[in-house]
Amino acid sequence: MNNRKRIRINDQLVLRPLEERDPLIFHKAFSDQGWNKPVSQYEDYFKLQSQGHRDIIVADWEGSFAGYLTIKWNSDYPAFAKDGIPEIVDFNVLKKYQRRHIGSALMDEAEKRIKKVSAYAGIGVGVTEDYGAAHILYVKRGYFPDGTGMKKNHQSLKYGDQVVIDDDLAIYMMKQV
Repeated sequence: MNNRKRIRINDQLVLRPLEERDPLIFHKAFSDQGWNKPVSQYEDYFKLQSQGHRDIIVADWEGSFAGYLTIKWNSDYPAFAKDGIPEIVDFNVLKKYQRRHIGSALMDEAEKRIKKVSAYAGIGVGVTEDYGAAHILYVKRGYFPDGTGMKKNHQSLKYGDQVVIDDDLAIYMMKQV
């Protein structure tokens, strides 16, 4: 499904695929804002993109890296996998570039690509306050919970379960595209 072209959104914003030179740039940019995003993660993404398993959509603002998201064409989340729903995974916009509609442009492009192969797009989102802006964005975009409750590493939780609250605790949402 990989789309290799650059897409100019406006004078400031260009969307493009992940390039081989990007992993160190991404790592440094996230490290500068206190987030641990290892170089190896982006090297793996480059391989997955090259093999057609994921699309990585990168946002450049005035020529500088601003954010990205990935589309996982075959989701690891069982409910999405069963129904062939591609999943938007690992969606990040650097703090200094937020509130410029970069995230919306990334989501618009992802949903356009997903629509070519599925009636629905899926996304998992963490449940802590850090994800509050994402919750608002997804609801405004028409995403709704898939109705299966919170998951830990894609596994259902039952009343009384005890879990560590971290990025692996999520709710899954979907949208008709």
